[in-house]
Order: sequence, then C-alpha cells, then structure tokens
Amino acid sequence: MMTLRKPSKPFLGALALLALLFSVTAHAGAVIEGLRMWPAPDNTRLVFDLSGRVEHTLFRLDGPDRLVIDIKDARLGQPLKGLDYTKSHLSGIRSAVRNDSDLRVVLDLRGKVRPKSFVLAPNEQYGHRLVIDLHGEAQQPSAEPQVKKRAPSLAEARDIVIAIDAGHGGEDPGASGPSRTREKDVVLAIAKKLKAMLDREPGMSGVLTRTGDYFIPLRKRTEIARRHRADIFISIHADAFRDRRAYGSSVYILSPRGASSEHARLLAEKENASDLIGGVSLDDKDDLLASVLLDLSQTASVEMSSDAAASVLAQIKGVNRLHKRQVEQAGFRVLKSPDMPSILIETAFISNPTEERNLRSSSHQGKMARAILAGLRNYFRANPPPGTRMALLEDQRHAVSRGETLTGIAQRYRVSTESLRSANNLKGNTIRVGQVLQIPLDG
Repeated sequence: MMTLRKPSKPFLGALALLALLFSVTAHAGAVIEGLRMWPAPDNTRLVFDLSGRVEHTLFRLDGPDRLVIDIKDARLGQPLKGLDYTKSHLSGIRSAVRNDSDLRVVLDLRGKVRPKSFVLAPNEQYGHRLVIDLHGEAQQPSAEPQVKKRAPSLAEARDIVIAIDAGHGGEDPGASGPSRTREKDVVLAIAKKLKAMLDREPGMSGVLTRTGDYFIPLRKRTEIARRHRADIFISIHADAFRDRRAYGSSVYILSPRGASSEHARLLAEKENASDLIGGVSLDDKDDLLASVLLDLSQTASVEMSSDAAASVLAQIKGVNRLHKRQVEQAGFRVLKSPDMPSILIETAFISNPTEERNLRSSSHQGKMARAILAGLRNYFRANPPPGTRMALLEDQRHAVSRGETLTGIAQRYRVSTESLRSANNLKGNTIRVGQVLQIPLDG
C-alpha cells in the first residue's frame, strides 16, 4: 500500500517558480529589438527589427493626427528613443503595454498621411521586420486652361532634363567592398556631383531620384523621372563579384528578351532583388495586357538607350578600365520605362580593393561624373529633343537692339558673358546696335 505525503513548502515553492518561468516563456512573444527611420522628401519609412514574426493592425486618429499600431504578443527590448523627427512626417513616438501581452505604438503625425504596412521575413542582411510607410497626401493640381501651343523661342525653350538615379539606399546598402565601403554611399556621391555639373551645363539640368540615404522602390524611381519629364534616366551603381580580381566599368540597357552575358543576367537578378531587400509589398503585379503594351512601347526607347549608352561608355573608358568593351543588355526592372531612354552604369567593381579606393575618392568620383556628362552632352548634341534649348541653339543669332548690353543678352539666353565674347571674337563688352551675335551652344 502506497501513501501520499503532503509536499513540503520548499518543494511547492520550486514548483511555483517553474510554473512562473514557463508562463513568462510561453507568452514572451516577439521582442522589438530596434527601430530605424528613413525620412524621404515625400514619405517616411519606419522599420521595426523583431526577434520573430508578428501580427499587427493599424488605424488612424484625428485631432491631432495619429497612427496607432497594435502589435500582438510583443514587447519592447529597449525604449523607442534617439530618432530625429526633423525631416520626417512624425513629431514623436509613444508606446504602452495593451491587454497584458500586446504592444501599442502611437505615431504622432505632423499632418495627414496614407499609411501602408507589411512584414518581411529574414534575409541575408536582416531578421524579421515590420515596415510602416507613411506617404504624405498629395494635393490635387488645379485644372489648367487650354491654350494653343506654339513653337518656343530660345528664351522660352526648356532644358534637357537628366534623371539621375543613385542605386539602393536606406534599408538596401547594395554591395560592400573589402574595406566595408557601401555601394549606396559612393553612387549617391557620384550622382550629386553629376547633378551639380549638369545644372551648370547650358541647356541641361539634373534631377535626383533620391537625395539622401533612404530606400525608393524601383518603379517609383522611374515615376520620379517621369514626374519631372526627364529626357533620359541614368541609374548609377557599383558592381561586385566573389573574385576580387574582377574589375572595370560597364554600361547596360534593357533587354526585352535575354541578357547579353551570364554576368549581365546575374547582375540584373541581383539589382531587381533590391526591392525585396529594401522591403516592398508585391501586391500590384502587372497583368498580361499591360506587359504586352509595355514591350511594344519600349522598342523605340531601347534603340535610343543604346545610342546614349554607347556615347557614355566611350567617355568612361578614359577614366576607368572597361569590364566589357560594348554596351551590354539585361532585364533590369529599373530600366523598364517606355517613354524615355534609360541606361544603367556600373561605375566599377567595389569588390576590387583598387577600384574600391577609387570609388571612395572624391576626385575619382568627379572624374566619373564628368565622363558621364561628356557622354550625355555628345549624345544630346546629335539627338536634341524637340522644344529644348539645345535643339534651338544651333545657328542661333541675335541682332543687338538699342539699350541692350552684352551681359543682358547673355542672361537672356542663359549663357556666360565669357562664352558669348569668345563666340563672337569680342575683346570686351562693347557691342553696337544692329550687330548680329552668334549665341554659343556651350556657356
């Protein structure tokens, strides 16, 4: 016969402690290990780094504007502090425990936003993430009265607009060099130098798809270019390969069919995957009809892209060795814009120690930007878009009227006084009424 003894108090205490530990472990849920913010000119991205996958809901509140995020079965690993809200859509972040096990995060907003959220599974660079995108609500433009169009004069003609796309950014650093140089940093530096040079170039101007360290989806990059009515789209990158001896610059255009080399195919796959690295919701797939129409409309832009790419490649070879001596083709998603020629430049192999050092050099960055500018200049001189100053500046002359000055004429045609003197073999600024001046293409 077995008799049961009453458990001792120490034994009961140990059981209670084990039960408590088991309860805490079972309901620990995911831990928010960190929070990163990437402010962009028209949106703000918040990325919660998580120890595991979570479920969440979000809703907006008015008066004042707030966004509430409820994260199920989660807790903070550290306070949500240290963020600079100056250039973001936020004025602050608060958090509190809800229902004993859930976490509520409140975003205090500066105004109305369109929020979008999604979770991302771990990849090679990051663990589980909850991404919150805040887009400013755009104002609808007022209707413009219809006016009859006429050919612009030189003073009214527009500049050729170059859209400069610095690859990667924010959550997506791109490739890294042996000394941990990040692709997203060096290509942005080159892009900014190129824009500054373009803005000083008579008849041309540049627009950046990103001006800082934040992520932009591939499709939105071309949307930005289209919004600025760009005449060409230039995407700047830095290549990488497992063999550090790989070297050289390359220029690519879109291939509607297949890649021109195995390296081009692999490179396109890597660049196209940046949307997944940076965190993009893939809920807006193209349908078959849109795909067919896109392919048909791209034919002309691919031909123009090929000419522009060849012109740029010819100039780059004076700055850096070439990886391939001809323009290559691959299926880059960022180049799929049917209404403008588009090229992608791999400035160098950041995985090559020598080329990595060059990419970090401000002097070398400037040389690369000048080579790209020279290639674009040569292309557009031969193929100036209608209605642009470059299309009208060839053989442009001006008859001097009473009261006009050389400086005033230079300002009217947006060229420098020095270039105007040089084009007309003038010793000083003296001009006479009735004198016909040649307006130079370069200012």
